[in-house]
Amino acid sequence: MRAARLITLILAGAACAPAAALDFRATAGPAILYDTPSAQGKRVFVASAGSPFEVVVTLEKWVKVRDRDGHLAWIERSALANGQTVVVTADRTTIRQQAADDAPTSFDAVRGVILNVSGPASGSWLPVRHADGDRGFVRRVDVWGQ
Repeated sequence: MRAARLITLILAGAACAPAAALDFRATAGPAILYDTPSAQGKRVFVASAGSPFEVVVTLEKWVKVRDRDGHLAWIERSALANGQTVVVTADRTTIRQQAADDAPTSFDAVRGVILNVSGPASGSWLPVRHADGDRGFVRRVDVWGQ
């Protein structure tokens, strides 16, 4: 009985704890991902430059990451950049000049396009920059990696 109360209190405390922010990193260039934290492991796939990944575990030289489809793999820490990117998950999204649905269009992006994050999120909007230099704000629900 006493043990059951203790477990209930522990679980209730865990439910009230704030969630940790997710850590996302982009590849610095094309990078090989492995099934184990070793270059002798099986090569799972090659990620293109700027591909965003969620950091799951960090070791001295290796990082376990998750891609937008939920697949887990290992990447050398040195293959990750300090900057952050996102990938468009909507079929098509409009990048706006300001963080508002009625703002003028800056450019359009389609599924799979990688955008550089250029600042902190503002509500449901994220400031981004395309590789060609165009800038604007994307709706956060239309991208993955933030």
